[in-house]
Amino acid sequence: MSVVDQVSRRRTFAIISHPDAGKTTLTEKLLLYGGALLEAGAVRSRKNERATTSDWMELEKQRGISISSTVLQFDYDGHRLNLLDTPGHRDFSEDTYRVLTAVDAAVMVLDAAKGIEAQTRKLFEVCRRRGVPIFTFVNKLDRPGREPLDLLDEIEKVLGLHPFPMNWPLGMGQDFTGVYDRVEKRVHLFERTPGGAFMAPLEVRDPSDPAIKERMRADDYARFMEEIEILDGVAAPFDAARVAKGDQSPTFFGSASNNFGVQLLLDGFIRHAPPPGPRLSLAGPVDPRSPSFSGFIFKVQGNMDPRHRDRVAFVRVCSGKFERDMQVTHSRTGKRIRLANSHRIFGRDREIVEEAYAGDILGLVGHADFAIGDTLSSDPAHVYEELPRFPPECWARALNTDPTKAKSYRKGLEQLMLEGVVQTFESPTGPILAAVGPLQFEVFKFRLQSEYGVELRMEPLAWHSVRWVDAEDEKKLLADLDVLPSGAQAGKDAAGRAVIFFPTEWSVGYFAEKHPDIRTTALSPLSRPADARR
Repeated sequence: MSVVDQVSRRRTFAIISHPDAGKTTLTEKLLLYGGALLEAGAVRSRKNERATTSDWMELEKQRGISISSTVLQFDYDGHRLNLLDTPGHRDFSEDTYRVLTAVDAAVMVLDAAKGIEAQTRKLFEVCRRRGVPIFTFVNKLDRPGREPLDLLDEIEKVLGLHPFPMNWPLGMGQDFTGVYDRVEKRVHLFERTPGGAFMAPLEVRDPSDPAIKERMRADDYARFMEEIEILDGVAAPFDAARVAKGDQSPTFFGSASNNFGVQLLLDGFIRHAPPPGPRLSLAGPVDPRSPSFSGFIFKVQGNMDPRHRDRVAFVRVCSGKFERDMQVTHSRTGKRIRLANSHRIFGRDREIVEEAYAGDILGLVGHADFAIGDTLSSDPAHVYEELPRFPPECWARALNTDPTKAKSYRKGLEQLMLEGVVQTFESPTGPILAAVGPLQFEVFKFRLQSEYGVELRMEPLAWHSVRWVDAEDEKKLLADLDVLPSGAQAGKDAAGRAVIFFPTEWSVGYFAEKHPDIRTTALSPLSRPADARR
C-alpha cells in the first residue's frame, strides 16, 4: 500500500469532555467495537476491580480517573485509528492541551442531563483555536435528561458551533428505545447487555414499522415523529466543508454504558473525519504524503514500566514513512540519530513498530535528549513550530522532608519537569512550583514518593498569575523594582527569563497601565499566539 493510501486511511483524534460525562466509558466502547477489546468493563465496577485499559498510572487506578494522556491504536473498517486519551479530571494540565495539538479531530462528549459544562467549554476553545473538526456525542440517553432540541440549541448558542444531528433518540431514560439514523432513514433498536460488556445485538427497522410504535409510549412516539419533521424542515443541510473547518458538528445521541449509538458514532466518524492534513513548519506547510519523514514530540513520559526507569517520547508522525532504524535529524541539537527502539503504545503495553505513517503516534524509548516540542525529520528543513506553553494558575512550594533524599528529589524534579508535569520558577523567597491545575501537584507528590522514594510537604502559594517580561524591557524592570505594585515580586523562569508574580488581577492591570514601557506577556516567550501580549 502506498504512502498516499496509508495516510488516507488514518484518523487521529481525542475525546474531550467534562468529568463524569462518560469519556472513559466511550473510550472503552470504541475499543470494543474496534476489536481492540474482547470485553469492556466499567472503570469503577465493584465486581471487576480492574482499571480501564487507558489508565496505567497507579494513582489513576486508585482514583478511578484518567490523569495522564496515553495512546490507543486500533483498526476499524479498513481504517487505522489513533485515539489520544486525555485526562478527564476536574483539573487541567498542560498534558491535556499538548495532546490536542497532535490530533486531526475531536469527539466532544456531553451529558444529556447537564449539557455544556465548564471543562468541555475550555477544551472546545483549545480545539477551536486550531480549527479542529468537532464531532459531538450526547451521552446517557438511558437516564433522565434534557430535551434533545434544547441541547442542540445550547451547543449553538454557548459554543457558536452548529450541530447537525446525524441520528435522533427514540425516547429517553427508562423509555430510551434506540436511535433513528437520519442519513439512512432507519431506526436502530438496541438490547441492553449485562454491564454493557459486549457489543449489543442490533435490530434495524423502518421508522414506520408498527413494531417500533408498539415498543414506545404513544406520547414518546408522537414526539419523536414531530421532532424528525422539525429537523427535516428547519435544520441546515450537512456540509462536509463546514465540518472540516470546525464550524458544523455531526451530532450523535446514545448511551455509551449500554452501547446505544456507539457504532453509529464510529461509522459516522470514519466517514466524515479528515485524514491527516498538512502541518505548518517554520518553512511552510508540510504535506503528509511527502516522501520525507517528519514528526514532533508532544509528550514525554517517564517510568511507565515500573521494572525499568525508561523514558518514552511520544511522536506525532506528520509526513512520510517511518521505518525502524532510520536516521533522522534532531532539530534542537542538529544531531543525526538512529530510531531503533520504536514502539506502539497501548496504555502501559507496548510492541515494536517497524513502520508508521502520518497520523500515527510512535513511542520512542531511551533518548535522554528528546524534549517536548522537538522535531525529528529525515529532511532538516522540516522543523515544526514550538508547542504552546500555557500560563500556570496554581502555585506551591515543595519541601523535601528528608534531607538524605536530596539527590533523589533533584532527579525526580528534573524528570517531571521534562514531562511538563510542573513548571519551576525562582523567586526572592525561594523555588516555586507552578501548574495549570492543582491535581498536577498531587501527581507530582505521588510520583516523587512512588518512583523516587521522596516524601514532600506541599505549601500552596497565593499568587494569582505570572507575566513574562519582554527581553528588551528586562533591564528596565531590574533597574527599578519599586515599579512593582504592592504584593508583586520579580523572579525568573526555568530558562532564566524575567517574570513578575502578581497577587491579583487588579495588580496585573494596574502595572500595565502605569508602566506601558515594560511590556509583558501571559505566555512563555518560547511560543505564544500573536494575541497573547497584554
